[in-house]
Amino acid sequence: MCTAIVSVDPASPVPVLLVGVRDEFVVRSWTPPGHHWPDRPALVAGRDLRAGGTWFAVDPGAPRAATVLNGRGPLVPEAHRLSRGELPLLMAAEGKLGDLDLPRFDPFHLLCAEPDRVRLWGWNGADLTERTLGAGLHVIVNSGLEGEDHREGGTEDAFMLARLAHFRPRLAAARRPEPLPGRGGAEAWGEWLPLLHGDGLPRTDPRALLPLLDIGDGRVWGTSSVSLAALTPGAVRYDFSAAPGDPDAWTAVL
Repeated sequence: MCTAIVSVDPASPVPVLLVGVRDEFVVRSWTPPGHHWPDRPALVAGRDLRAGGTWFAVDPGAPRAATVLNGRGPLVPEAHRLSRGELPLLMAAEGKLGDLDLPRFDPFHLLCAEPDRVRLWGWNGADLTERTLGAGLHVIVNSGLEGEDHREGGTEDAFMLARLAHFRPRLAAARRPEPLPGRGGAEAWGEWLPLLHGDGLPRTDPRALLPLLDIGDGRVWGTSSVSLAALTPGAVRYDFSAAPGDPDAWTAVL
């Protein structure tokens, strides 16, 4: 149940903000953001050690940031499947999908953020959509932009709708951050930061932005990291936490 939060304000000194909350099985191995791809030396991203891709990638020189969430639709047989973790790398590096073999990817939502535009692609296994996100606040979950692909009756859908209902109005009501260079994390991200730390909700709460859930058979699912990108015409600020909810765990990557 990953979440992406986008704020677009063309009049701001920081016109685009992008938040990526990654939810995964907690035993899945990964490494923190770095230059992990010799064929793409400009990119900075965390690396998933199972599939080799990433969930959130930044090209500081572009400047550009990209993140991917699982989508809704039929899964590709494992023998033919390509990793969705390749998509943020491709998008951050090139700013376009290019000639992808889409039927080999499981459904996804893919965001590409640049200082003057933010685009969102959706793939459900049959159809690809593309849209540009205009000025304002946008929240994307696994059921799509503002949960538009919601399905009645599912526990996961209920959790996503509860998350949207709790956090979206709070984010909208909070003063929009201006994370300019040189500002510390608390000063930079301002009134958003307590919300991004979970807003005081237990991590088992159905509304939780940073869930941590025992789903049985020794499997624990939850938020493994939070990524924050602030895009200006000349740069990207990138803050990262590998300990969601801990105010002292932020690292200034860029």
